[in-house]
Amino acid sequence: MSNPAERPAGTGTGSRYGPRERMVFSAAQLIRRDGIAATGMRDVAAHAGAPRGSLQHYFPGGKEQLVDEAVAWAGQYAGRRVARFLAGLAEPAPSALFAAMVGQWTDEYEATGELRGCPVAAATVECAQGGTVRRTVAAAFATWCEPLAAALTELGVPSGRAPALATLMISSLEGAIVMARAEGGVAPLTTVARELGPFLDAAVAPDHRPPAT
Repeated sequence: MSNPAERPAGTGTGSRYGPRERMVFSAAQLIRRDGIAATGMRDVAAHAGAPRGSLQHYFPGGKEQLVDEAVAWAGQYAGRRVARFLAGLAEPAPSALFAAMVGQWTDEYEATGELRGCPVAAATVECAQGGTVRRTVAAAFATWCEPLAAALTELGVPSGRAPALATLMISSLEGAIVMARAEGGVAPLTTVARELGPFLDAAVAPDHRPPAT
């Protein structure tokens, strides 16, 4: 997933965003760091700088509701980031788009020396086979995959193939994040960007490819 570590504009203390929005954001950050089981409601309130008493008020469904909303937010964040990545490409190509997605995680590691996980992936691992969290996770991945497929189509990938490649990109990124966290470095991320890039570019329709030099 696009790295949701950066605080969305306006979610800081004293902003127009209230305790509820800050707690959803904080839940996503704690889940990506510690996982669902280790993320407590009081931890979320403390991270968000919100009164403890607001937990029951804003999340009457308890932790499950808060996790649902944090996962949904993370999926929406990732989907929105696709357009920003696409707009910022110096060379419009699927490989460059994937490299930008991977770069969110390698940049975090270089800046902090720490590589946190993806809240959607963490919820996938820990959620039960049923329940609202599993459905929310599936919806979050779809929310990410759909704009990614649209971006690939804009870059010249045939529309019939773009959704499959979007799934491949997301699953490759998520797997590389898991391996990178296990190894304590970004080598799996840089490897997957390097190796998958040419395959993605080869999917571009001939009439969209730049002329050979």
